[in-house]
Amino acid sequence: MTKQPMLKFVDVERDMPEKRTADMRRQDFNEIYAEFADEKAKEQSGRCSQCGVPYCQTHCPLHNNIPDWLRLTAEGRLKEAYEVSQLTNTFPEICGRICPQDRLCEGNCVIEKAGHGTVTIGAVEKYITDTAWEEGWVEPIAPPAERVESVGIIGAGPGGLAAADVLRREGVQVTVYDRYDRGGGLMTYGIPSFKLEKDVVMRRIDQLEQGGVEFVLNCDVGKDITFEEIRSKHNAVMVATGVYKSRNLTGPGVGADGIVRAIDFLTASNRVGFGDEVPEFDSGELNAEGKRVVVVGGGDTAMDCVRTAVRQGATSVTCLYRRDRDNMPGSQREVANAEEEGVVFEWLSAPVGFAGDPVTAVRVQKMRLGAPDATGRQSPEPVEGAVEDAPAELVIQALGFEPEDLPTLWNQKELEVTRWGTIKADFTTGQTGLEGVFAVGDIVRGASLVVWAIRDGRDSASAILEYLSAPQAIAAE
Repeated sequence: MTKQPMLKFVDVERDMPEKRTADMRRQDFNEIYAEFADEKAKEQSGRCSQCGVPYCQTHCPLHNNIPDWLRLTAEGRLKEAYEVSQLTNTFPEICGRICPQDRLCEGNCVIEKAGHGTVTIGAVEKYITDTAWEEGWVEPIAPPAERVESVGIIGAGPGGLAAADVLRREGVQVTVYDRYDRGGGLMTYGIPSFKLEKDVVMRRIDQLEQGGVEFVLNCDVGKDITFEEIRSKHNAVMVATGVYKSRNLTGPGVGADGIVRAIDFLTASNRVGFGDEVPEFDSGELNAEGKRVVVVGGGDTAMDCVRTAVRQGATSVTCLYRRDRDNMPGSQREVANAEEEGVVFEWLSAPVGFAGDPVTAVRVQKMRLGAPDATGRQSPEPVEGAVEDAPAELVIQALGFEPEDLPTLWNQKELEVTRWGTIKADFTTGQTGLEGVFAVGDIVRGASLVVWAIRDGRDSASAILEYLSAPQAIAAE
């Protein structure tokens, strides 16, 4: 009788891949987790209960068929597991690394709710696709037939790349325009290598290029090419720019040298990792080495900044967040990793001013949680008289991102936006009010997760395929 490979959660405890020690992690930008070995991946996959209503799948934005590929992994049928996982996800090895599984699939695992510890879904997902690349199972994009229609995609982040993949596999001619010199968007320049090593992103971009996707890089729409020129070249256009406008601190002294934006700090660090020349890093402007660093914010970008500063050799790293730990938006797993690496969190703390130019200290107001706001979250309010100085030579603003004013930048007043500045588009298809123009990802949702951008890109690409086959689609000259 064949031994049952599943339902082992009662006898086998949850186990993550080996995590490098904090002392080792502080020395480099390598990913912090080792790969699962084959037997360990089988063992951990076998903990899945194969429940009748898989909440892990329901709470995954891509509705990945997680129970099936866990079962296939437990049975040693790894190639089939990969084939199932990539049916719904363009970049499973990326999601396995950077998705906040504790808030999505793993956080809703049935056996977790029963007190047995969640299945390590993200680590298995990463293992499956990394193995697929090593074994040559990831096949080149080869459309069954070429189509004459073309689609222009503005933005080479996860939403745009996911759409490019879907469209190109159907033979559509795809051109991706991006302002940066490499594709990938925030996956390339915003997320540190210790969470997502850059060769993982670059090999997907190489796959798209080899499959016939054209990349037009260093191309700033509105400056190097107009939006109307792009529309005239293609049968449909997708806007997948993301949101890059940083929210800034306010208060006395906020303009001092040494107060920088998170996106600039992270981009500089990632460029150094690529071997680029980065004068702002070499000069110390965007380098934490030897400095007391204060990061303001409580989201995943703030976690990326504090952990990057540690690796650059900061003297000390402190994170200020105006609410408490239970109410922070960032991943609790990331907070725990940061604490292990020596980051100090000051909860219920907000900056109200800055001393020195260059900056020498942050004026910190202690807060308390008051009445709930319109969303139901308790609003932070100042504790009277509780202000103190925190020494700092580098202050990093990680307060989140807002959309740029695309109607103005692109001279497209008829491109409708919401009161938050995001593009007004159908949430299922991405169709905007402009004929043949679609929009996906953060530029529609506001700052969100990579996995949601992938979902939007795939869904909208399917809608574009329908649009291209409809009577109103007029071939580009």
